[in-house]
Amino acid sequence: MTDAGGRVGAVTAAVARQVRELRAARGWSFEELAGRSGVSKGMLVQIEGARTNPSVGTLCRVADAFGVNIARLVEPDEEQTVRISSTDEAPVLWQGEHGGRARLLSGLGEPDLVELWDWGMEPGDGHRSSDHPRGTREVLHVLSGTVIVRVDGQDHTVRAGDTIEFHADREHGYRNDAEEPARLIMVTVTPSGEWDRRKRSRRPRQ
Repeated sequence: MTDAGGRVGAVTAAVARQVRELRAARGWSFEELAGRSGVSKGMLVQIEGARTNPSVGTLCRVADAFGVNIARLVEPDEEQTVRISSTDEAPVLWQGEHGGRARLLSGLGEPDLVELWDWGMEPGDGHRSSDHPRGTREVLHVLSGTVIVRVDGQDHTVRAGDTIEFHADREHGYRNDAEEPARLIMVTVTPSGEWDRRKRSRRPRQ
């Protein structure tokens, strides 16, 4: 997880605090959270100690286990009737090998979990995502360039002005095979509830 200046430290501290509080509220041990999320106990200890910058994939798994969205983990838990934020304030949770980056612009926790992302992918960049909880869907709108979206082993070419919607509860990914940068907006919608990867089952969030 990368960002400029002190933003990384602030996000790391927020994740550590939120994971610690959510785990304590449920009375879960590290072993229990590790089993539910598929994230190792050692990594969870590092996260709660604010000693690591977890990848977006790791954050997804932890958030899924708690039945919250990633925004809940990286931002203070504040109730606001109206909130306006700039793109520069949004945390960068993925950075490609060639300079691309993804910012989490916003997240809603009720009734379903909704996340709004701003992705920029430089030529050669790619991101592979494991399956999300059952029922998760993603909608991508390409603003510029061309993106290859791979779902269940099949490639789909999505050009500027095109929108693709798909079931994201299976392996999928995005890449830029073109010679020009690409930018896209993504919305991820996940049914609410705590997701247990061991049983592949969901129960109401505590």
